[in-house]
Amino acid sequence: MIFELIRLQFLKSFRSTAFAKSAMANIFLGFLILLLLGYVFGAGIFLPRIIKLLAEGQDPIDVMNSYLIFFFLAEFMYRYFLQTLPVIELESLLHLPIGKGKIISMLLIRSFISAMTIIPILLFLPSAFQIIEPIYGVSGAVFWVGSIAMTSWTLHWFMLWFKQRFEDGLIGIIVVFAVLALGAGSSYMGWFNLGELTKPIFDLALTSPVPILIMAAAMIGTFVLCRRFYLENAYLEDLAAEYEIRFVGQSIGFFSRFGLAGELANLEWKLIIRHKKSRTYLMLSAFFLLYGLIFYTNPAYQSEDGGISWIFIFVGVFITGIFMIQYGQQFLSWNSANFDFFLNRKNGIEALVKGKYLLFISISVICFLASIPYVYFGWNILLVHIATFLFNIGILIHVIIYFALWKPKPMDLNKGAMFNYEGVGAAQFLIIIPLMAGPYLIYLPFSLLFNDYAGLLALAISGIIGIFAFKPLSQYNINRINANRYEISSSFRQES
Repeated sequence: MIFELIRLQFLKSFRSTAFAKSAMANIFLGFLILLLLGYVFGAGIFLPRIIKLLAEGQDPIDVMNSYLIFFFLAEFMYRYFLQTLPVIELESLLHLPIGKGKIISMLLIRSFISAMTIIPILLFLPSAFQIIEPIYGVSGAVFWVGSIAMTSWTLHWFMLWFKQRFEDGLIGIIVVFAVLALGAGSSYMGWFNLGELTKPIFDLALTSPVPILIMAAAMIGTFVLCRRFYLENAYLEDLAAEYEIRFVGQSIGFFSRFGLAGELANLEWKLIIRHKKSRTYLMLSAFFLLYGLIFYTNPAYQSEDGGISWIFIFVGVFITGIFMIQYGQQFLSWNSANFDFFLNRKNGIEALVKGKYLLFISISVICFLASIPYVYFGWNILLVHIATFLFNIGILIHVIIYFALWKPKPMDLNKGAMFNYEGVGAAQFLIIIPLMAGPYLIYLPFSLLFNDYAGLLALAISGIIGIFAFKPLSQYNINRINANRYEISSSFRQES
């Protein structure tokens, strides 16, 4: 039966009207994955040499065992954002006269066949036979690599359970940020070193099979936990009930003050939290609010004269406008499935666009308010965020939408955001040009002629002018959609 299910999945893909396009995309994606895995394997080959350079005079085996915990912390993070859930097609299978356990087992096993599964082996196997095998023998190398692989695969099954259990609430995001803060932050601040807690386990793996057996048992345990959870919740009635409860009362009352545009902004918000891809962008926006910690705390990016470093302008634009930049790049593609609904309503297109503007500005305000604590690194950082925020909502928002309206493409909202290029075209790459160059075209002339603060003032004033000119600027984009509405609608009706 498992082979029959796999055959049905193959036929579904083969009979798709977009099979040729999907095949080419998969070939390119497969080549990219092989290239990345090649880089991982290359990094594994040079890892012992890198450790000897960075930790000169220390035992490379001790160093690796001390820092393995940070590899697993990084894996926890990238699995949360990259690892897809194996239940996308569950509803299309549950009504068939097939044992539910077989369906769940097939989906879970299929999820295990992934490039992420072999990353720890490719990264650490070369090191095992370069520096461990000569000292501890082949058995020591196998036990050590096996313990790492079993730990990684335990994270695989745990993450499938974790994401299905908590992804639709704030708990999942809070836990991910807590793991990052307690893991990396505790060592950075000198509170305690997590590596010293896990080092004895991998030290023991060099001479004993006990750790690999323990981690194998943990992997089996998490698989059983994951499978049991999916079995207990794999009912069409439960999925429907969960759907009804999860999204009731999710409207934002503030938007109701803006008439039809506000109602459509509320509808857009529900779309964001309801669908996987848009919800991923929202979570990434919250995550990238920490982007400033990379630059504001690094002496290499500080200005020599104590002023404002030029790179802070881009960081400010990115932090205060991250959601608008990500979500706005596919401005109409999010509505490709129901674009005709707005097309056939009086002022429907205008209300849709204004609703999106309202949503972008509202979330940008939240991002700006959330970035205010960066004032801890200096008042000049707050001034940068104020100027770039005004520029974002006054100028950049119109520029992003202008480029996004060039031949928009349809997309499936139920697919994940990572390695998903639906809705992406040449326009999404061209947006990078005004995003990178736009703020500096205004900031640099005044900064070079006068000083950094004059550049910030010019950036802020340009944003304020754009805010006062919001109506004609937004109307220009609305007119572009109305002029090409039938061509856009026709492209959206093509099956993806």
